[in-house]
Amino acid sequence: MLGWREWVALPELGIAAIKAKVDTGARTSALHCFDVAEFMEDRRRMVRFSLHPLQNRKDIAIHCRMPLLDRRLVKDSGGHSEERYVITTPIMVGELRYQTEITLTNREDMQFRMLLGRTALNAAGFHVNPGASYLTGRELIRAYLKSGRVRQALARK
Repeated sequence: MLGWREWVALPELGIAAIKAKVDTGARTSALHCFDVAEFMEDRRRMVRFSLHPLQNRKDIAIHCRMPLLDRRLVKDSGGHSEERYVITTPIMVGELRYQTEITLTNREDMQFRMLLGRTALNAAGFHVNPGASYLTGRELIRAYLKSGRVRQALARK
């Protein structure tokens, strides 16, 4: 069981904790990012991107590169279509780790850096309690803040 918002981790992207809105109306999960660019590496399509995993903390940036799964036309909640890059990566929700597809988009003006869509929810068999929050706990963010990764990211600036 999940609440309408949860802390999740994206370990292959180096994201120990990111707040996600659980969105049963969204088919695919979406991740906030900027400076997105496609490139080739060893005859493989790749995508590089940066993101601010914590809301209102532009001083903390994570720079990622992943194999590119696809580019898809995605319609947002306002009905606007946008072509987005799609990656596949493991996600940790509570104690459960599984593979999911994520689209990359600029969510700078949105309250949540990530949307956890229904495809990811169904893949793990989650149910959603829309009146609850953080049912998987807040351990991810507590561990992240205590780990020194925030201080390390700031020190690299």
